[in-house]
Amino acid sequence: MSRQRETNPYFLPPHVPPLEQHEPQHPPFSTQFPPSNAKNQTPHEPHSPGDSYFPSPTMPVSTRHSQPQLPSGPQPHTGHNSHLPTPVPPPRHQQPHSGSRPHSQHHRHSSGLVRVPTRRKTRPFAWLVAGFCALFWVMVIVAGLAILIIYLVFRPRNPKFDITSATLNAAYLDMGYLLNADLTILANFTNPNKKGRVDFHYAILDLYHGGHLLASSYMDPFSTMSHESRFQDVHLVSSQVRLSLEQSQQLKKEVDNGRVKFEVKGLFRARSNLGSFLQYSYWLYTQCTIVVTSPPTGVLIGRMCTTKR
Repeated sequence: MSRQRETNPYFLPPHVPPLEQHEPQHPPFSTQFPPSNAKNQTPHEPHSPGDSYFPSPTMPVSTRHSQPQLPSGPQPHTGHNSHLPTPVPPPRHQQPHSGSRPHSQHHRHSSGLVRVPTRRKTRPFAWLVAGFCALFWVMVIVAGLAILIIYLVFRPRNPKFDITSATLNAAYLDMGYLLNADLTILANFTNPNKKGRVDFHYAILDLYHGGHLLASSYMDPFSTMSHESRFQDVHLVSSQVRLSLEQSQQLKKEVDNGRVKFEVKGLFRARSNLGSFLQYSYWLYTQCTIVVTSPPTGVLIGRMCTTKR
């Protein structure tokens, strides 16, 4: 039985083109419709019933992401394209409200760009101040190291003052309140340093009784070598020194009891010589409390001295 040839185009099998070895890359699907002006467009072959709605590989397809253009005129509605989705234009961007942040500012922050500050040249005055500060701290550090080395090498110590002996030659009152006294003391200046010499440029001793100044004596300059003690005779004489009634009664009571108490205060200007270039000066303050017997042969029976710098 012979097979009839199908003449109806709707029942013909679809025409499948032969596959190539390397399949060409199809452009992405585009929903753009052909423009209404078809003068510059080449006519296309009609689609067969079995053809799909995908564009032909040879058909140019626009890949720009632009808003699809709708045809100006009415388009025929075919039955085989009725199932295609209707393209929807993208929504327009809403204008920002007055209170919201502008889009440009948001885009500027979201872009991730960091503004690098420009470098500024340092002024010469700033360099000068920095140099002076650095020089000052260097000098402070060097001076501190020098003082530490000198202290560790020489171990400087303050000179000491002491009263070895004292003699009360006279002490009496005229008219009951005018004091006349004569006191001789033997002062001892000691240099306890192992290295270096101590020079005394200014030395003065004051005699007090009950906090009232009675006499003063100035000593000539002298020097003491290392581990040396220097003795100086100091003569303190008071004449017609006015005392209060209470002080006069207290002095009479001490003379009668044979224990007269005096205070000796000294002020000295000393200089330590630790070498030809290592010299420094300082003040020394001393205070001694002595107790002697009654005149005219009063001797020292007690003392207590302190020396401070």
